[in-house]
Amino acid sequence: MVAFFKATEVHLRSIRSASGGGKQRNPNRSKGAKSQEALRVANVAGKHRHTDQKQACKKHELYVSFRDLGWQDWIIAPEGYAAYYCEGECAFPLNSYMNATNHAIVQTLVHFVNPESVPKPCCAPTQLHAISVLYFDDSSNVILKKYRNMVVRACGCH
Repeated sequence: MVAFFKATEVHLRSIRSASGGGKQRNPNRSKGAKSQEALRVANVAGKHRHTDQKQACKKHELYVSFRDLGWQDWIIAPEGYAAYYCEGECAFPLNSYMNATNHAIVQTLVHFVNPESVPKPCCAPTQLHAISVLYFDDSSNVILKKYRNMVVRACGCH
């Protein structure tokens, strides 16, 4: 099976034999089968598009308070930070706003065709930023350290 993706459109095509064999196909049957398959995929894609937009993979609010974690004795500043998190569906069809990898696009299509064979891709951070933390080390020295990959900036399907 071959798939072509363009924004929200998906076109499916059956595998063709390489032998050719000189056989002529019935053009009316071929057009009808293609039309029915295209209509089926369009209907399914349309249904998924409507329901998944509400639950699609996206960034959500999450504030981490160092006091709530019991770290207020050694972290001087900040008191906490906006960490965010990623959650949501990575369902067929994956739209451009879902920031999906090529692998996730193919995995979604395989899952759509045969859900038991492979799970849907996962919603995960695609871009993370650092925060600076002022804290006491084990020797009671004041340290300023930049911690990488602490704040979710963008989410996508992987």
